[in-house]
Amino acid sequence: MDALRQEFADLRSSLHERLVGQEALLDSLLLALLCNGHILLEGYPGTAKTRLVKLLGQSIEGSMGRIQFTPDLLPSDVSGAEVLHQDNAGQHLSFQEGPIFNHLVLADEINRAPAKVQSALLEAMEERQVTVAGKSYPLPEVFLVVATQNPIEQEGTYPLPEAQLDRFLLKARIDYPSAEDELNIIRMVRSEEDSVPALRKTMSQEHLLAARKAFQQVHIAPAIEQYIVNLVMATRHVDLYPESQLSAYLQLGASPRASIALDKCSRAKAWMAGRDHVLPEDVASVLPEVFAHRIQLNYRAQAESYTSADACRELLEQVLV
Repeated sequence: MDALRQEFADLRSSLHERLVGQEALLDSLLLALLCNGHILLEGYPGTAKTRLVKLLGQSIEGSMGRIQFTPDLLPSDVSGAEVLHQDNAGQHLSFQEGPIFNHLVLADEINRAPAKVQSALLEAMEERQVTVAGKSYPLPEVFLVVATQNPIEQEGTYPLPEAQLDRFLLKARIDYPSAEDELNIIRMVRSEEDSVPALRKTMSQEHLLAARKAFQQVHIAPAIEQYIVNLVMATRHVDLYPESQLSAYLQLGASPRASIALDKCSRAKAWMAGRDHVLPEDVASVLPEVFAHRIQLNYRAQAESYTSADACRELLEQVLV
């Protein structure tokens, strides 16, 4: 188990050398990879979302596919389609796989595709299979969807349905880098103009699957389990916390998937930190990215600039271990 932890640490160090100022994003992506869950990245243009996914694709064993979501995209452009072929034996139909049949799939600007495309992606994310013409085709065992969306552009976009948002294990919000990091980015890109250094570490699928089994052995105490349940219940019964602003702004609470995701991510976080048990700090550190896309705020919250991050902060203040 220590060797697997070290391999994950080496993978992080290797990616960190080629990524400046987005350490939190890197940790979130590795957490999703370890937990076998999908992740939604929301950030401004040029904040290294696509770069990080490409670097991860080079660092782990397997294939990578990219889907550029546009308003005219069709479900068959994602999942594949039956194609008519003709040979000496005559005409016959055969299934041609789409870009979703890769180990790592980058769904770029996911909110620019219409509902039909979203439903095709929904089946792949949840069922780990694709159904075309009444026949189901399984996806690889190692299968991770990393979706990106721009938080400021609304023209020509389709808001993601709540059911699909709930399928993402994590939602990470990416901010602009600091002035110091911006300077380092300029220097790093300048150094890559002549030659791009190769990544030092490549993780095999066998070791990745072993790591996924290893973190499941992390112990979580009954008190921490109850803490997770209390956090979820606080989003559904906001009247229990009258001193907070949750009752005024929260419209819809977190689903049972939030409880499952919080439990899984907390154990994975503890495992990556080198511990065999979960601490309350592990739960608190992953809660914003687990809850941000699963709770729904009302119009008053939007009008008064109260965000899901504010709600998560209040939850951690109000709900005690």
